[in-house]
Amino acid sequence: MTTSVSTKSEVKQSTGAIINVEGLIKRYKDGTEALKNLTFEVQPGELYGLVGPDGAGKTTALKILAGIMEPTSGKIAVLNSRPSQARRYIGYVPQGAALYPELSVDENLRYEAGMHGVAKKDFEQLRQTYLKDMGLLQFADRLAGQLSGGMKQKLALCCALVTQPKVIFLDEPTTGLDPIARRELWQALAVLGAQGVTAVVATPFLDEAERCHRVALMYDGSVQEIGTPSELKKALGLKRLEIAIKNDRQSIKALAGLTFDASDNIADICPFGDHLEALCKDAARGKEEIGIALSKANIDVVNINETPPNLENVFITKLKSLTDKHVRSVPFQGIREKAKNTVSQAGSANVPLKTENLTKRFGKFTAVDNVNLELHYGEIFGLLGANGAGKTTTIKMLCRLLAPSSGTVTLLGDSSNDRSRELRKKIGYMSQKFTLYDNLTVKENLEFYAGIYEIPFELRQRQIGWVIDACDLEEIKSSLVKNLPLGWKQRIAFGAAVMHDPEIIFLDEPTAGVDPLARRQLWRLIRDFADRGAVVLVTTHYLDEAEFCNRMAFMASSQIVAQGSPQELKAMPEGELFEIKSSDTQAAFQALSEALDHWRVSIFGSNLHVILDNGKAELEQVRSILESAGIIVESIRPIEFSLEDAFIDVVQHQGKRQASRQKSLLKGDASE
Repeated sequence: MTTSVSTKSEVKQSTGAIINVEGLIKRYKDGTEALKNLTFEVQPGELYGLVGPDGAGKTTALKILAGIMEPTSGKIAVLNSRPSQARRYIGYVPQGAALYPELSVDENLRYEAGMHGVAKKDFEQLRQTYLKDMGLLQFADRLAGQLSGGMKQKLALCCALVTQPKVIFLDEPTTGLDPIARRELWQALAVLGAQGVTAVVATPFLDEAERCHRVALMYDGSVQEIGTPSELKKALGLKRLEIAIKNDRQSIKALAGLTFDASDNIADICPFGDHLEALCKDAARGKEEIGIALSKANIDVVNINETPPNLENVFITKLKSLTDKHVRSVPFQGIREKAKNTVSQAGSANVPLKTENLTKRFGKFTAVDNVNLELHYGEIFGLLGANGAGKTTTIKMLCRLLAPSSGTVTLLGDSSNDRSRELRKKIGYMSQKFTLYDNLTVKENLEFYAGIYEIPFELRQRQIGWVIDACDLEEIKSSLVKNLPLGWKQRIAFGAAVMHDPEIIFLDEPTAGVDPLARRQLWRLIRDFADRGAVVLVTTHYLDEAEFCNRMAFMASSQIVAQGSPQELKAMPEGELFEIKSSDTQAAFQALSEALDHWRVSIFGSNLHVILDNGKAELEQVRSILESAGIIVESIRPIEFSLEDAFIDVVQHQGKRQASRQKSLLKGDASE
C-alpha cells in the first residue's frame, strides 16, 4: 500500500495488486480523449476512492475496469485477467441505478443472479442477506419503478452483490441518498472489505471519500495525486479556521457581500450561512487578518475555531493549482422590477412564503403532516430530511404543482391554490428529476425555457449568455443534453430555473452529482440571488453544504422536527458525540456498527464519530467492543456535533419517540 502521497509522475505499481492500470488511454470517435495515461493500482480488500471534477474521466475508467468498454490503448488487469474475461467476478453499479423498472425487486435480483450463473440454493441465502441488510426485504414484491431514488440505489447494489463478486465498481452510488442511507451503504462496503471484496468507488462527495483506504484525485483524464485521506490532508500544509458570526440578518447579509484583500497567507476563503471558513498557512495571522476584515464590515464574531482540513479542502486547493477555474461572482442583470428594500422588509408583515398546517395525504398515507414554515426575502432556507420524509411533496405544494389535502400556502400574498400565469413567472423551480430535453442541445434547452418563462425576446440571448458564463457551459453549449454527465445536467437545470429572475426559487437537490468546485460556484450564485432579495428554499442530502443556508428545518416522518440556524441545530441533539482514534479505523467501524445502532457510527477521515445517549455509561461498552476485536484505542474525546451528526441524532430520536407513541396507542386499542 502507498505510504506517502504520490503525484501523477510518481505513481508506481505494487506487487499483489488486484487491479493494475498503466498508461490507459480512451479516445472517442469525435477525437475526445477521456483518459490520458491513467495509471494506478488497487490492493485486495481495499476500499478505493476516485474523485475528480465533472468530465475528469471517472465513469469512463469504471466502465473499462468493469469490462463494459474497451480502451484505446494501455495495460489493464483485473484479477490478473482482461476485464472482459473476469466479468463473472465483477460487480458494477452504474450512475442512475440501471434496473428494470417493470420487474419487481425479487425479479431484478433473480435476473442478475441468472445472468452470472449463481446456484439457486446460494441465491436464496444471498437474497435474504442483502435485502435484509439494505432494508428492502419487506419491499421484495414492489416494482423497481415504484421505489424511491434511495431504494433504487440500494437495489442496484444488491443486484451487484448477489452475483458474489470479488471486485465491485460503483459510480456515484449515493447520489440521491439521505445521510442515514449513505451511512448504511458505506457500512455495507466496509463489511465487504473485511470479507475480502475489493471496491472502487467514484464519488463527488468528499466526506464519503474520507471513508476510503486510499483516494485518487483525477483531473483531465489522469490521476494527479494518490494517498490515504490523512496523507493527503497532511500534505496540504494548511490550517483551517471556522469563524462563527452573530446570527442576525444584518451580519449574514454583510457576510455574503464581504471581500478580502489579497494575502499570501490565506489560500482559500468561503462564506457559509452563519460562518466563514478559511484555509491559511499561519492560523494566528489568519485570525488577525479575517478579524480586521469582519470588524470593518461591522460583523460580530461569536468565536473562531481552528479545525483540521478535510478532503474537500485538498480537492479544491489541488484543482485551483491545475486550472485557472475558481469560484467567481458573475453579475446578474435583473429583468423584473424589484424593490431593493425587500431584503430590509424581512421580519415584517410582508412575508413572501408561509405555510400553516400544510398537509398532504395519498389515500391512507400522510406524506406531509401539519408543516408550518415562514420564509423571508433575502433568505436561503434549507429543508433537510431522509428519503421519503416529504420534502419534494412539500416543495410541489409550495409551488402549486400539487394541491394540499388541508392547510394553506401563502405565496407572495396569495393564499389561493391558483397557479396563475403571472405567479408562475415569479417562481423558479429546479426539480429533483430533470426537466431538460435530452435531444436538444444545452443552448436549445435554455432557449426553450426562456420562452416558457416569457423572458422579453430582446433580453433572451443576454440571459442565456449569463447562464452559460456563470455555470461554465461554454465548452458544452452545443452538446446534446443526453450525452452529458449528471453534474453538467444539474448546472443547466439550475440556470434554466433562475434566468428569468424569479422572486421565489425552489431548488430540489440542486447539487446532486456536482463536483465540489462547481458546487461552490452554484452556491455562490444562490447567495447572489438571495442578496438581491430573492427567497430561496433548497433541499439537499449533502449536510456540509447545508451550512450555506441561513436557516433550515429537519424533516422526518412527514413532519418538521426542528428548525433554526446551523449553529442552533448543532446544539440541539439529545445524545453526545465522541471522536475515536484507533489502530484500525475500518475494523473499528465494522465492530461498532455490528454492536450498536448502525446510525450511531460513521468514519470521518482517519477517525470515527460515535453518537451515544449516555456517554459515561456507554463509553466502557465501546472500549470493550473494540478491545475484544483486537483494536487498540488510542484516544476518545467528546467533540461538537457536525450538522450531519446533529441531523442523524435528532431524526433518529424523533423516530424512536414516534415508534413509542404508536406502540402505546396499539396497547390502548388492545385494552379497549
